[in-house]
Amino acid sequence: MSTNAIRFNNSNRQFYMTVKKRVDDYFRQNNISKYGNYKMVIKSIAMFAFYLTPYFLLVTNTFSNGYILIGLCIAMGIGMSGIGLSVMHDAVHGSYSQKQGINKLMSLSMAFIGGSSLNWHLQHNNLHHTFTNIEGHDEDIAPLGFLRFSPHAEYRKIHKFQFIYAWFFYGLMTLMWATTKDFNQLSRYNKMGLLKTHNTTYRKEFLRLLMYKFFYWTFTIIIPIIFVNLVWWKVLLGFAIMHFTCGLILALIFQPAHVVEMTEFPTPSEETHQMQDDWASHQMKTTANFAPNARILSWFVGGLNYQVEHHLFPNICHVHYKNIAPIIKETAKEFNLPYHSKKTFLGAVASHAKLLYQLGQQPKMA
Repeated sequence: MSTNAIRFNNSNRQFYMTVKKRVDDYFRQNNISKYGNYKMVIKSIAMFAFYLTPYFLLVTNTFSNGYILIGLCIAMGIGMSGIGLSVMHDAVHGSYSQKQGINKLMSLSMAFIGGSSLNWHLQHNNLHHTFTNIEGHDEDIAPLGFLRFSPHAEYRKIHKFQFIYAWFFYGLMTLMWATTKDFNQLSRYNKMGLLKTHNTTYRKEFLRLLMYKFFYWTFTIIIPIIFVNLVWWKVLLGFAIMHFTCGLILALIFQPAHVVEMTEFPTPSEETHQMQDDWASHQMKTTANFAPNARILSWFVGGLNYQVEHHLFPNICHVHYKNIAPIIKETAKEFNLPYHSKKTFLGAVASHAKLLYQLGQQPKMA
């Protein structure tokens, strides 16, 4: 089934129209822009500094102690994830700035950390945000075959142990982006006809992707091999440590937002291809927040602990999520819709681990 075949039951959109009006009223009455502000500028500078400072300490051979060098690679991985979560993410959604030129410029930070902003837009904005937790259509719940994120996915015996080994493979996520995944995705999205929706061609984007990868590999591998006083394989090891750190952090933020015990995995009707709910109600049932009072965590992860707010209003910059959260929570209660939220980050991760365990059990025969 193509993604175009799925239709949401929009016969009753009262919840979304109500919550949207209330959120719009909040910004209008307080004379606040929905886009980023000075806080986004400060955060962007901080995230790039966290990423680039360890890099320059490494290539200038400021330290020679092995443990310090490993620590610098880990710090780069943390900064790398911070750029992705707090800078690139809003830019690709068009909410970083009211000026789309700035959004496009800041979205290029994806190439700076090894990925493709176009592929991210297609996977994340087009597919994940539209078909959240729908098997076969949301690529965020379609990992490699040895992982199972949906009760509707094919079961394999190896899934019995996924709650143990999944964490290791999470760490490889951005390493795959930096090497093979972007090329595979671009080819797949071209076959799906998604590149045409962005008025571009496969040849154009393939050449652009090659250019981005050449820049990134030069920056993170070739220059360090030339200048750092280490043998080449130790440089590659540091590269892997950086990516493992980043990949694990990103997985620990994104997975507890949808693949947890409390969220649902709805499927469309086999006859009509229609979902039971309208799009907004679907988002409420398939999305979860965590650690709403953890201010430092929320700052670092780009407000993505407020995932419900982000999915309903991806065009609003994350610096506003905390303030519109009570509006959404109260409106959801009025319309008898769930507002999923875990009090702590560790509680959300634990819930994800429990669901991994449950999905790893042999499904009962109907």
